[in-house]
Amino acid sequence: MATASAQNRWRSKNRFVKSQLNVMARRLVHDDLVEIAGRYRLRGKGEAVGFSSFVTKGLMQYADHNTEARRLLELFRDAYERDRDLYS
Repeated sequence: MATASAQNRWRSKNRFVKSQLNVMARRLVHDDLVEIAGRYRLRGKGEAVGFSSFVTKGLMQYADHNTEARRLLELFRDAYERDRDLYS
């Protein structure tokens, strides 16, 4: 955990472009983020969260124009709803 002064420096430096997101997540999610970061040469779990959001948003936009992307997104959504307790 970062010290209070380090957190305050980070907040001051990034106040216009970032906000801190502290989330409790299952170990599985942490492990998945480490895997995503390693596979796509990201700089840790925080960047893996941003990348995951970016990919999801891209898939959502692509699904507006492509039936296969829409089908895949619906499959992922349905699978997540079914297995939600594993991830949240």
